[in-house]
Amino acid sequence: MPSPIPSRLLPRDLYPAVELGTCSSPLAQPGPGPAASPGPGATLQVPAQRFPGRASGRPWSSVIQWKQLRALQPVGSGGFGSVYRAEYLGRTVALKNVKKCSKNALASRQSFWAELNAAHLSHPNIVRVLAATTCVPADFGDEGSLGAVLMEFVGSSNLQQVIYGSPEELPPRRWLRYAADIARGLDFLHAHRVLHLDVKPANVLLSARDACKLVDFGCSVKLEPGRERAAIGAHLSHVCGTYTHRAPELLRGDAVSSRADVFSFGITLWQLATREPPYAGDRQRVLYAVVAQRLRPPLDRPAFGSERGRSCAALLRRCWSAEARDRPGAPELVEQLSKLT
Repeated sequence: MPSPIPSRLLPRDLYPAVELGTCSSPLAQPGPGPAASPGPGATLQVPAQRFPGRASGRPWSSVIQWKQLRALQPVGSGGFGSVYRAEYLGRTVALKNVKKCSKNALASRQSFWAELNAAHLSHPNIVRVLAATTCVPADFGDEGSLGAVLMEFVGSSNLQQVIYGSPEELPPRRWLRYAADIARGLDFLHAHRVLHLDVKPANVLLSARDACKLVDFGCSVKLEPGRERAAIGAHLSHVCGTYTHRAPELLRGDAVSSRADVFSFGITLWQLATREPPYAGDRQRVLYAVVAQRLRPPLDRPAFGSERGRSCAALLRRCWSAEARDRPGAPELVEQLSKLT
């Protein structure tokens, strides 16, 4: 399932010398054989059998002028990588190092390639990828780095911090505007056959203009042409997304569609409206209850008491439908939220 990175992705003023090929879809099961371990400055040779669907084993690489990267400052870290703020050729950028995970080497490798599923896309509500490489010098890479992704720098503030860490009020008009931004980003991704699969407040950055941008595509999937669903499988479903936001079909290890993102969006919208955690209790109990007992966050909250709030609650119930086919698509989310803002 190839995900091409066209030359228009990399502005010539920033990246004058770039060799481009194709990278794999993130959740394609790799074939047998040892993982490549290129040294700094090397070109990654991707074996044809490692990523099914490739026409050949052509090398894929992107040039980052590491000597031009300045003042790396930690911004955050997650299960598969660390993010830094840096200066690159006179511009502020974000650098994400994807690290090896000894407990799940397969998932960590696929997380790096998944970051590139939306790399050829540009939209106001999606953080743009500028370049990526598997060749990270020791001075810039975390120990055991699989590769690095250079992205636009949006800022260090995300919706998780706004919801739970800010003393500011979050009036309905504001959180509905944030929700509409996320829905527009998802609508664009789904139109280009990309499923995010990890929609949550921590993966939504806020720009200086107070606009939301989806980030972190480490769990994403690129759908095959002509197909509306992708098979994840039980061996990877447990690392796809955050358990409190995963759709029931993802928790079961079933095939997923764009409606899995809609379910996660619904949980995120509820958090924006209530500023509460969606579930309490043991992780395994929550997982079981979401699938077997249709557990969902409560809607008896003040935010859903007004006429607009009741309309929002009705939309949430549809987003949380146990059956993916009963959930609205992203275009309808955009339409409905535009009526509420």
